[in-house]
Amino acid sequence: MARLSARARPERERVLVPARQSCLGCGGHMRLRYENRRSLVTLSGSVRLRLRIRRCEAPGCSRFHLPYRPEAEGAIALPQHEFGLDVIALVGVLRHRDHRSVPEIHAALQGRGVEIAERSVTNLLDRYDELLASALTGTRRLRRVLKAQGGVILALDGLQPDVGHEVLWVLRDCLSGEVLLARSLLSSRSEDLVPLLEEVAAAVGVPILGVISDGQTSIRRAVAEALPGVPHQLCHFHFLREAAHPVFEADRNAKKELKKRVRGVRRIERSVEGSEEPAAEVARGYCAAVRSAITDDGQAPLAASGLKLRSRLQAVADSLDRVAEKGAERRRSRGCAD
Repeated sequence: MARLSARARPERERVLVPARQSCLGCGGHMRLRYENRRSLVTLSGSVRLRLRIRRCEAPGCSRFHLPYRPEAEGAIALPQHEFGLDVIALVGVLRHRDHRSVPEIHAALQGRGVEIAERSVTNLLDRYDELLASALTGTRRLRRVLKAQGGVILALDGLQPDVGHEVLWVLRDCLSGEVLLARSLLSSRSEDLVPLLEEVAAAVGVPILGVISDGQTSIRRAVAEALPGVPHQLCHFHFLREAAHPVFEADRNAKKELKKRVRGVRRIERSVEGSEEPAAEVARGYCAAVRSAITDDGQAPLAASGLKLRSRLQAVADSLDRVAEKGAERRRSRGCAD
């Protein structure tokens, strides 16, 4: 949905002046001749930029009367954009790292006070992908970084934030941590992955020592075709997840049985509903503790939700036992006093 009202006027203002004073064409002095103004929406709020423009006035210069804008402007926002680069970066992180949908990203930005339309989120996602592609196409920089280590261990994985959308394939070097290539594809077929692997192999300038992936069939076929003879193994996370699958299933069944034993929480909550007595308040607190314990799920292979639930329920039971013991002691002391 498009924005229906005008933005509020920025309360902050920044003045940017070009650091360079000599002309790129003739080397002569460039004078400050006029100002441009633009408003930006950033994560820290709206800001108005006053851009002081220099201009060469030498008639024979190749840059005669061409504007030279402040260099710092490019570190704040893209040309002809109303959102800062920090907003674009956050949109990309929410999409590709946190796997958020466009409406979720829109809600997250509005929660941080950023006035933005949902349609603008889609546009910023496109800008993020373009910036990422531009940053990753510098083969000269990659060759310089990778040359010292003498080889690359390639990690390959596909990210699909929403079902039915394009898959973002990311190829990364495990030794240096450098992202070698990121590209969106409409499918995950081996025929589409082979060109990506061949492009990376030609760009790195060093041998590919091995490939790590989740073992998907299309990935295995693509690696065998594009990188014949290169070792290919399952990544540690997927290996541990597969190895721990029987244990995780047993833990899941144990959690199901534990949940059956605490299904009476709702009846207890109804029995003390509306009561202002201290005992009723204590009962509601224990019921809330049980509810929070049963809603915390684990994730294979390292987080066993059944064991976590058992330890939390045991802590609640131990606390109830201590309360009961204290109550019994008070009753005995009162009886002795009487």
